[in-house]
Order: sequence, then structure tokens, then C-alpha cells
Amino acid sequence: MALYRAHVLICKGTGCTASGASSVYSAMQEELRRRKLDSEIMLVETGCHGMCEMGPIVVVYPEGAFYCRVTPEDVPEIVEEHLYKGRLVERLLYTAPSDMTKIPHYRDIPFYSKQHRIVLKNCGYINPEHIEEYISRDGYQALAKALLKMTPEKTLEEVKKSGLRGRGGAGFPTGLKWEFARKAPGDKKYVICNADEGDPGAFMDRSVLEGDPHSLIEGMLLGAYAIGADEGYIYCRAEYPLAIKRLKNAIAQAEEFGLLGDRIMGTDFSFHLHIKEGAGAFVCGEETALMASIEGKRGMPTPRPPFPAQHGLWGKPTNINNVETWANVPQIILNGAEWYSNIGTEKSKGTKVFALTGKVKNTGLIEVPMGITIREIVFELGGGILNDKGFKAVQIGGPSGGCLTKEHLDLPVDYESLTAAGAIMGSGGLVVMDEDTCMVDVAKFFLEFTQRESCGKCVPCREGTKQMLLLLEKITKGEGTMEDLETLEELAHMVQRMSLCGLGQTAPNPVLTTLRYFRDEYEAHIKDRECPAKACTALIAYTIDPEKCKKCGLCAKNCPVNCIAGDRQTPYKIDQERCIKCGTCLEVCPFNAVHKD
Repeated sequence: MALYRAHVLICKGTGCTASGASSVYSAMQEELRRRKLDSEIMLVETGCHGMCEMGPIVVVYPEGAFYCRVTPEDVPEIVEEHLYKGRLVERLLYTAPSDMTKIPHYRDIPFYSKQHRIVLKNCGYINPEHIEEYISRDGYQALAKALLKMTPEKTLEEVKKSGLRGRGGAGFPTGLKWEFARKAPGDKKYVICNADEGDPGAFMDRSVLEGDPHSLIEGMLLGAYAIGADEGYIYCRAEYPLAIKRLKNAIAQAEEFGLLGDRIMGTDFSFHLHIKEGAGAFVCGEETALMASIEGKRGMPTPRPPFPAQHGLWGKPTNINNVETWANVPQIILNGAEWYSNIGTEKSKGTKVFALTGKVKNTGLIEVPMGITIREIVFELGGGILNDKGFKAVQIGGPSGGCLTKEHLDLPVDYESLTAAGAIMGSGGLVVMDEDTCMVDVAKFFLEFTQRESCGKCVPCREGTKQMLLLLEKITKGEGTMEDLETLEELAHMVQRMSLCGLGQTAPNPVLTTLRYFRDEYEAHIKDRECPAKACTALIAYTIDPEKCKKCGLCAKNCPVNCIAGDRQTPYKIDQERCIKCGTCLEVCPFNAVHKD
């Protein structure tokens, strides 16, 4: 076996690939070959490191040097200076936004140092297409422990004792859910992974599927063993081609190694795993709609009971968990329930993976212990608000979640605290908003999404969300009334109470939380016919101050609809009738003569 003096890890997750990581990888491969270093330096293709904003990312071990936004042109310098001469390339190191200092080592970057990685422990460290690398980091040891030393009952009991709750949104105790399926009568049972990640801004599941697919497979094997299932499905949306490619590769490798299929590890336990590619319908994240889609039917929810644990896929007892839930299981079985239950809070054990996006300096994927505060996430891991503007709100839980304010910055992130504040944990989307965000517009954005994704089966969701959206559109145009506001709130509660499935029941959450915490913004749109954040197009106007105008003509030259007139002698003026309010004039004016009113 070859011994290498250094390892160069290049992120090839979707985010870094979109930024040009494939070209960086090829350039590094060629440069190492050209310098005859390919026999002593190992080049590793990894999944997502999490810090997507900084991609393409290159990490060099054993030092753990972290290079950001690397281009193919930077590769010769990294090879010459770092790999040949042993000197760091300082200009490519991560720069702390707080004091602009360079941080050379991976472990010292605040974005990573405050994380507690369980689900993401291998993401960014191993090549997800090589099963040997997963095995080298204790992969499939939990499966061996369960099959050779534990009974199915003992395996299930360990998950119950750990306190693991479903990470797909509802937070139902995982072990209890498994127990329902195990006790259900029937010789044929199924386990399913819900990888139909559809929340705007969410990419937690995708990153695990791309960066560590074997952790999901091992988790499903353990669940199947505990429940008594011999067949399973991974339901993954077709918009995740890289995730599906790596899943197929991982399943084939596990079968080749005797870790999937018949008589696994020489025992009586057999398990076969399939991939079902979904068409990208958000409603298929709901369990009964997901199962209908696997069966080849239209993805639409059905009333419960019966629950999937009693009557699921093709009428057989079925257990469904999401990617993050399954990926936790191997570590629980390997390290023990007590180890896991010591992380987090009294009622919310373990860690949670979040996709941190929006107006924050460090966007990306994080895994933090339950009980961490929103302030720590936004200002320590996230590095603070972009352009040092004021924090306004955070949308947590995706379109099914709610908006929390600066008064909630010290709120611990756990199931009970978030529910009490009117939000939910959800699958893990966390969108940060600054002072320039209109909260009425935010509510409209999320409602547009859920209304569009409604399957239309039940009237409260189909018609209720449509009427709510029409009212929000009316308000953001400055045409709303206080009666409309009352109607909006009544409709929100009605849709919440009467919808058939979780999509409709949670669709009003962004509206209800913004009404609860930002009612004054709604009233300003109605009473004053103005948007306090100056974000709603119908309620703003761009004007040019004749005193500040230097008559340079940049605004007129860049206006896409030619609605600005003036010359060297006459200050420029905007024709309000023709203005489309794109804001280009404001962006290009170097003299601050353009105002947004």
C-alpha cells in the first residue's frame, strides 16, 4: 500500500462543483503529475465541507490548511509553495470577517470550531465513492455490532434510550416510531428514507447523500434489522443527480462487500435497497404522498389513521425517516445511547444540521448541538450580518416554519422552545434576514411556494392558501384594508386546523408569525401605503436629487427601459410612469444622487 506524505482534499459537492471545483481538481491532478508528486501526495475528491460561500475549497493535510475560493490558476502556487516548499499560501487562507485576520487551520475557523459533527463527521473528509474510506472511519462497525452482538429488540431499545427524534420536521421519537412498525402484524415490512428535500434554501440531506451515502445505508440497515424489514426504498428527488449517482455507487459497493443483500455478514438477516427518483413535488415529503409516488400513483396524501406503521407501502407495515435521522443511527449504536443522550438538552437530544443561508456572512451547512442559541448560530458560526447591517429576523423551518425576531436571539434551538415561539425545527432550513427585508413580502414569498406546491386534494389548502396569497398581494401593493388583515388571520387559522396533511397545516406559519411579531409592518402597508423596508415594488419610487446630480448620465445609460432624461446642462429626471423600479440607477450612481423613497 502506498504511503503519502500529504493529502489534498478538494470538495466536489454540488456547491463547490458549481463554483468550478472540477476544473480545480483537474488542474491539481495535472500539476502533481507534471511535478512528479502524484506518487507522494494523495488527491482526494470529497463531499461538501459545509462552508459553501468559500468554494471551491481545498484542504491540505496533515496541516489542515484551508484554502478558499481556489481557481485553477491558483493550483501551481499551492503545489510550489505549500506542497514543495512547505509554506502556506496566505492570500488563499480564510479571512475572519470580524478582524480580517487570516486563519490557516480548518479546526480554528469559528464556522467549524463551534460545531459538533455526528451526521456530518465524514463529509469533507472521505471520498464518498470509495467504500473503503467509509470503513476506515468505523463504517459498518455499528452494523457488525448489532448483527453479531445485539438482538433486534436490543437495537431498537438503544435508539429509544438515546432520545433521537425525527429530524424531518415533526420531531417524533424515532425509537417509538420503530416500535410501532416492529409490533405491527405481518411478515413483510419496509423501511423508507425520505430524501425528498424541497424546502427553499435547504440542502442538508443532499450534502449527506453526496458526501457520506454509506452512513444513510448503514442507518437503514440497522433500522430494518430492528423493525424486521427485508426491503427498503430511498425516495430522492431527480433534481439531485450527483446524490443519486453516489447512492447508486454506494449501494453497488455495499452489495459487493456483502453488506447489502442476502445473509449479511453470514447471519440470517437479509436486506435489499432500492432508489425511487421523485419528480420534485414538495407534497411528496408527506409520508402517505411519498408512498403513493413509490407505488406509481400520483403523489397525494391520504387521511391518517391508518398510519404507515400499520398500513404503509403496498399495505404493509412501513417506517419512514429522513436522511439526517437515519444517518444518526450508526453513531448511536456504535457509541451507545448514553453517549448520544448527553449531547443537547433534556428533551431534544443530539445535534441538528442546518442550512444557514440569507443575509449572513458565512453561508453553508452546519451541525450544532441542540440548545445552541440563534445568536451563536448567526453571529459566531455565521460571522454576523452581511455588510454589517442590522439583524431583523430569522426564518426557521422552511416554508412550514416561522419568522423569529431579534428578541429571540438568545432562544435555545430545540423543539419545545421553537414551538412555543410559533416556529418549528423543520428539516433544518435557517434563513437570516437583515433590516432591509420586508416581512410582509417574506410571508408572501413562502406562501407563494406552498400554494404552488399544494396537491389540490383538500379544499382548505387548495382554496385557503390561494385566498391568503391574494390578500398578501393586495397588501404589498398598498391596496389592502384592515378588514383584509382580519380576514387573512382568520383564513390562516382555518387552513391550519382543517387541511388534510402537513403541507396545508403548516403553510400559514410564516404568515401567523409575521403577524404576531411584525404586525406594525402590515399596518404600515395598509394605513400609510408604504413599505418600511422599501422592498415592495409597488410602494417605492426612485428619484434623482437635482442638487446632487452631476449630470454624468450614468443612470440614463444603464436604465434598461430608457426612462431617465437629462443632459450636461439639465439634471437627470426619472419618468415615474415608465420606471420599472429595477434599482439600476441607484446602483450605478457614484454621487448618491438617486434616492429610494
